[in-house]
Amino acid sequence: MSWKEDLETWVDGHLDTAFEVRDGTVVPSTDSVTNKQAVKLDAAFLYADLAGSSDLARHCPWDTTAKIIRAFLDVSSRLIRAYKGEIRSFDGDRVMGVFVGDTPRRNATKCAREIFYTVENILAPKATKKFKSISDNNIKLKCGIGVDHGTSRAVRAGIRNSNDLIWIGRPPNMAAKLSDIREYPYSVMIHKDVYSVLEDADKYVNGVDIWESRTYTLSGVVHSIYRTKFTKLP
Repeated sequence: MSWKEDLETWVDGHLDTAFEVRDGTVVPSTDSVTNKQAVKLDAAFLYADLAGSSDLARHCPWDTTAKIIRAFLDVSSRLIRAYKGEIRSFDGDRVMGVFVGDTPRRNATKCAREIFYTVENILAPKATKKFKSISDNNIKLKCGIGVDHGTSRAVRAGIRNSNDLIWIGRPPNMAAKLSDIREYPYSVMIHKDVYSVLEDADKYVNGVDIWESRTYTLSGVVHSIYRTKFTKLP
């Protein structure tokens, strides 16, 4: 059998798979999902992305870039865990958190604003002071964070010893897309399904709504989203 025929066989095998869908109450791990299973989960998804990392790679020594990205992923991951989220993906300078439980949307939103605070008031000033390549090139460290909530399915993908979960549904896709929006200082974007359940303490500062309404088109569908430039002290 040729390599082409092998590939056709593997593709057919995946396309012919009949998934066994089960409801999930906790965030699944790769080991808890078989190749023929799909886990249906209601959850909030948070994507946090270090914006402008290409400028770091272009203007800074590699180890400076590595230190900054590693610091960003470290603090973002710690905040996700602090808000009872589970970390399920790293992609370059991006991390994904999944939140379930009683208040996943509030937890994810507060976490997003604290990541924003950390980049603005801790990571960026310290990196600018410590690394001459940052200050000399006027690099402003920023982040983009997106949050959405809803029903998604987790399935296992890859090959033996090299596989991971992939997430199917609007929430993870929307959260990832929102994290890519660059409208600084509005660095946190949330879907209306997240905003609608926030409490007044999450919405107002000194009686003023900190969230601005916008629209975002995903796959031809126009969605209501909200953005904020207000950080949250951890």
